[in-house]
Amino acid sequence: MTPDLVLVVVVGVLFATGAILLMERSLSRALLGVILLGNGVNLLLLLTGHPGGVPILGVTPAEEMADPLPEAMILTAIVITLGLTAFLLALAYRSWQLIGHDEVRDDPEDRGIVRRAERDQVSGPDDSTTEGPLAPDGFGGLDPEQVDPEPPPRRFDGPATEPPQPPGGTAGPR
Repeated sequence: MTPDLVLVVVVGVLFATGAILLMERSLSRALLGVILLGNGVNLLLLLTGHPGGVPILGVTPAEEMADPLPEAMILTAIVITLGLTAFLLALAYRSWQLIGHDEVRDDPEDRGIVRRAERDQVSGPDDSTTEGPLAPDGFGGLDPEQVDPEPPPRRFDGPATEPPQPPGGTAGPR
């Protein structure tokens, strides 16, 4: 059996649109791209099977039975797409909570690699102080959620205070 031309075109459009959306910086658009790619895969798997009777021995002759494998693979692909969709939704929601939008920012290391490539320099560690942990703004282009392993030392600039006294006067036994 030859596949229906309309289904082949729909699979191609789903794959193309999903791939274009997957390359966007917005997590919600990337999510839509994953969903479209998943639906394209499901239709592609559907096209691999052939129509026929119920695949139960004794009910349908063996040569007229439908192949149950594509349907089983489609069900598996649906479950995988649902899990990936839930994960990407959680990422987009967390990004929205932290920074107010779901755009994926440039990585500072990637920008450094591009600058070195433009200057025809070999790849090596970035020693500049305009980016990284030693930057003047304290963040250096890094994600503000990244936490230093040690908190900064406390500064006691105020007047010296005596330790608090328990109620009733002196702190020692009588």
